[in-house]
Amino acid sequence: MLRMARDSARKIAPYTKYAAALLLSVEYAAEFHDLGKLDDKNQEVLRRGWGRLPINHVDGGVAFLLSNLLSNPFVFRNLSALIIYSHHLGLPSLPSEAAKGSGRVFRDEMLVDRTDAKLLEYFHRHESSSIISGSVAAADYTAANRVLPPMLMRMALSCLVDADHSDTARNYKNIVPEGDIPLLPEERLDLLDRYVEGLGTDDDARAELRKQAYHSCRNAPAAGEGIIACDSPVGTGKTTAVMAHLFNVAHKRKLRRIFVIMPFTNIIDQSVNVYRKALVMKGEDAERVVAAHHHRAEFEDLETRAFSFLWNAPITVTTAVQFFETLAGNHPAALRKLHQVAGSAIFIDEAHAALPAHLWPQAWKWLQELARDWGCYIVMASGSLTRFWELEEFSSPKTRLPELAAPSVRASTMGAELNRIAYKMKGEPLALEELCNWVAELPGPRLVILNTVQSAATVAMEMVKGHGRGKIEHLSTSLAPVHRKATLDRVKERLKNQKDTDWTLVATSCVEAGVDFSFRSGARELCSLVSSIQTGGRINRAGEFGTSELWLFRIEPGELLKGHPAFKTSARILADMYREQKVSPDFCIEAMRREIRDLNQCLCENDPIVKAENSKQFPEVDRLFKVIASDTLTVVTDKDLRERIERHEKVEPSEIQQKTVAVYSCKALQYGVMPLLGAGDLYAWMLEYDDFIGYMTGVLKLSNFVDNCCI
Repeated sequence: MLRMARDSARKIAPYTKYAAALLLSVEYAAEFHDLGKLDDKNQEVLRRGWGRLPINHVDGGVAFLLSNLLSNPFVFRNLSALIIYSHHLGLPSLPSEAAKGSGRVFRDEMLVDRTDAKLLEYFHRHESSSIISGSVAAADYTAANRVLPPMLMRMALSCLVDADHSDTARNYKNIVPEGDIPLLPEERLDLLDRYVEGLGTDDDARAELRKQAYHSCRNAPAAGEGIIACDSPVGTGKTTAVMAHLFNVAHKRKLRRIFVIMPFTNIIDQSVNVYRKALVMKGEDAERVVAAHHHRAEFEDLETRAFSFLWNAPITVTTAVQFFETLAGNHPAALRKLHQVAGSAIFIDEAHAALPAHLWPQAWKWLQELARDWGCYIVMASGSLTRFWELEEFSSPKTRLPELAAPSVRASTMGAELNRIAYKMKGEPLALEELCNWVAELPGPRLVILNTVQSAATVAMEMVKGHGRGKIEHLSTSLAPVHRKATLDRVKERLKNQKDTDWTLVATSCVEAGVDFSFRSGARELCSLVSSIQTGGRINRAGEFGTSELWLFRIEPGELLKGHPAFKTSARILADMYREQKVSPDFCIEAMRREIRDLNQCLCENDPIVKAENSKQFPEVDRLFKVIASDTLTVVTDKDLRERIERHEKVEPSEIQQKTVAVYSCKALQYGVMPLLGAGDLYAWMLEYDDFIGYMTGVLKLSNFVDNCCI
């Protein structure tokens, strides 16, 4: 375990000015984190082979590192003690720890006197039985900054926890593959060049724009401060162009990995498929070169730790929920993979949709910190990029980022957007039947996006009644990833058939960004200006229909249509901007300014999450920084997979990802979600489920029963 922890710390040390603090703290913590297990009472249980340890074993290592038995600087021993204290419980609030008083910080207050009296006994036993005693290497700590930031504390804990959990997994016969595949940026860039060159020989204007965009990004100089913006309209090949730039930067800066951060789970597969086709060398395992991490699936339970995704592939495609909540986390299982981020290139795709506005002040500080202190290089990209970092509510001081694409290329791509979409708005709110009838009259194929999963499922089922299953497709997070992928593939095939026009895709916002769709017309429930612009990117994508219409509408809540309270303000502002004829990418930052000032969002430095982070109140940061406000459960929808897990058969993490959905914890009782036997962090879906509207099949039947039946 010490060797693994030391190896993780040494790999990221070249990328940070906190190398000495990191190396010393991780090595001391790794050697002494289980010192308290040498207590006589704990030894009785360990020799017996079963039962809970009667004495909190963590307190022994903490007490030893905070004692005078070691001569290294106290600030680093204090950091070691913190991560030992936290490797089961999670990072605490440091002000709360300080309030415990001298001699009790990071200590189990019930054991202080007992542990202090037995420290020498523990240490002598450790020396006499351990082959690693005295192995802590000397390090040049004099140049290290003695003000240790929260990110360093999370990184150090990550190194310790990853080693501890991996060692435990081996004990349970769950061997987690090592991430030993190199990035090889030069070689993979060559593969990417050949892939892009072979995409097509058509010489239309749009293809020429994509070619210009690719070479402009590929050959652009790196941003000196480590963060760069990429404003690239739909259809300009952002997926490959930004990746080419990152490979160039990774080669020059000797970066270890590339992370691609997506706002929605369903669009991960599309990018993953492109990258696996383009970047995997002969003889390599595509799933290990380009890893897909769909939704939260970290597990504290010993039996399910092997299902955690560890971000140890050279290229990882994951969600904004996963990425940013990991940066914010204080729990060991979530932080386990964080150390893999140091020394990486990070591509935040569709950055406008990555986070709710109120989370960006602290998230932006973390991105700046990763670039400044941990050797990361970051691209902020979108087809309708909202430069929030230029507003004082989000950045202090306000920041100007360099642009990735050359000005001439940006001007050409923006010019191609003119007259592609005509935005229109329905006057009165629409009830269910009225909405379905109106949508069916729009030119097809047509796309309609609702703000909630339940509304989308309700509209899809209602339209099936009137028009038949063959004319309706449905896509939302009520479907497990395996069925979302099948639906995406089917929709793309239908869109290729120019004779297949009379059909509708009913979806949620999960398709409004990053999906290569091109419908004839569309309708979008009022949400926000940026969402409307992004939805426009799924309609008449290449201008093949001349000018297409995108209608904005409101629903009449009731029946089974549900409004989304989080979009109330942004929807009202969008309606105002439509009346002011300000529906275009040029007004996205103005819309955001109106939203945050309408909500009375404070200036960056007064943000409650920023304040909690600065004062190292780790549980408070974790509580406040939630991309999805409600807690969710990871729920297995596949009966066969459920039974295999309950029989304790070996299950691949990728299968867990593909056949589970995220269900709000507050709905678990109502939906009859059941804990999965033998896997306490996984749950089973017990209502009906199908590959059309997913778990909403059972929910809508349950809702209809509640609404329409009497006894």
